[in-house]
Amino acid sequence: MRNTVSTSILRPTKSKLSSLLLKPQSNITRSNPVLRSNKMSNDATLPSKPAQSPSQSPSQSQSPPGPTADADGRSKGGISWFPLGYREAVQQWWTSVSARQAERNVLSSIPHLREADAESSPLQEMAKSDPFGQRVWRQSLVQLSGKDRALNEVSVERVGEKADDTLVMLHGYGAGLGFFYKNFEPLSRVPGWKLYALDMLGMGNSSRPTFKIHAKTPQEKITEAENWFIDALEEWRRIRKIEKFTLMGHSLGGYLAVSYALKYPGRLNKLILASPAGIPEDPYAVNADMPEPEESTMGNEFTQDQESIVNGKPDGGNIKFVRAADKKAAAKSNTTTPARRPIPGWVVWLWDANVSPFSIVRLAGPLGPRFVSGWTARRFNHLPSEEKQALHTYSYSLFRQKGSGEYVLPYLLAPGAHARSPLIRRIQEVGRQIITPATETTPAVRETGFPIVLMYGENDWMDVAGGFAAEEKIKQRIVQALIQGTPEEKRRENGSAKVLVVKKAGHHLYLDNPEEFNAFIQKELKETRNQGLKRKETS
Repeated sequence: MRNTVSTSILRPTKSKLSSLLLKPQSNITRSNPVLRSNKMSNDATLPSKPAQSPSQSPSQSQSPPGPTADADGRSKGGISWFPLGYREAVQQWWTSVSARQAERNVLSSIPHLREADAESSPLQEMAKSDPFGQRVWRQSLVQLSGKDRALNEVSVERVGEKADDTLVMLHGYGAGLGFFYKNFEPLSRVPGWKLYALDMLGMGNSSRPTFKIHAKTPQEKITEAENWFIDALEEWRRIRKIEKFTLMGHSLGGYLAVSYALKYPGRLNKLILASPAGIPEDPYAVNADMPEPEESTMGNEFTQDQESIVNGKPDGGNIKFVRAADKKAAAKSNTTTPARRPIPGWVVWLWDANVSPFSIVRLAGPLGPRFVSGWTARRFNHLPSEEKQALHTYSYSLFRQKGSGEYVLPYLLAPGAHARSPLIRRIQEVGRQIITPATETTPAVRETGFPIVLMYGENDWMDVAGGFAAEEKIKQRIVQALIQGTPEEKRRENGSAKVLVVKKAGHHLYLDNPEEFNAFIQKELKETRNQGLKRKETS
């Protein structure tokens, strides 16, 4: 692995900007109203909008579809690789809103929830008639120890109700808490819970300190890289005075949630891993003497059309595996796993050189929004137009920020998202760590397990077979604990594991099919609360 390659932001002069603005648009650009740049800004120097006719709706006045567009504003030939036109890209780059405002714009689309301490508005008044009880959200930046260390958080709580349980949500690589906007309202319906969504250190709208690994050996580098994130999470927990909580992590957030559970035992009631990265083992990723992996399913993250995943028929290796009667036999068959595609050599080189996709966004300067539209147009094309636009703007506002936590990638994952220290080797020890070491007079106090839930989309590019393999290892460890544990440990045994598959969903299952995803999580929250209340009654 190589050291981080630093990049700089290229900004043209105003004369160059003027020439770029005068370039003609392509037909694809004119026909894509969904991905036009966000005209909202609180900067008084920005150009004003053209006057809108009273008979026009906002969508009509902003970008009428061109002759080659279909009803969704896409070109008839399908989604272009980079749908946002050059002129719109430069305009968005020049007039873009702040990252915090972009986050707020996404959160403002959540029904019923109102922002705490916000000025009264029609939306705020509407939230007071919430059928599930009044709920508010707060946006905070929690300062941690050390230089330039702070975590961005959004909390959701039920007004006038005591919250005894806490759910903490972690996003995936390079993403942000705003992507959970479809989950905050449904999950906060469950009484007795307070929700926190965090931007991991160096990502989202959290602070972005310099990321540097000092370790020398491969395993020490992995440990140091994991600790960079999970130590910040533990410090945040102490600041918030949360004794125990339920932790949900998506993708890289799921990988780091397992790392947190292993390093900081006794803090979790339940662990929910949504399409977690790094479970299966790939020999090319874990052996330094072998070349990097040559194939991966990760390319689907950039090529899958989300609308086809949500509205199409079940497809792909994961659904074949889920439907297989013999899971062990299916796991050995290449036909029941997501399709692996060759990884281009230049991608491997950039990965190992630690040149992240976000470095390219920053280097692209005024064309950065166009580059980002290649991902957002596919990832969010099943959502309403206003939400697609808000998420595109939000994504660009995050991706263009100073590089920091993103540089963890080659230390934890090999090209194609294969873990260098696979979770399948250690997930069975989650919930089995020593909380209090033994003394001369007292035995050690050890965790006696807690529920672990692994979730995948039926069209996920993450391999669900890895989830079933993890479930099997966890269950084997439970049997071992019941055989070898002390009478008190056997009495307190609470371990379990299961795999849930969300229909009509891919890797971003929480956003692809939020109704089914939220129903699963609501059930888990209710079960966790009921079990906690029973333990209190018997203790």
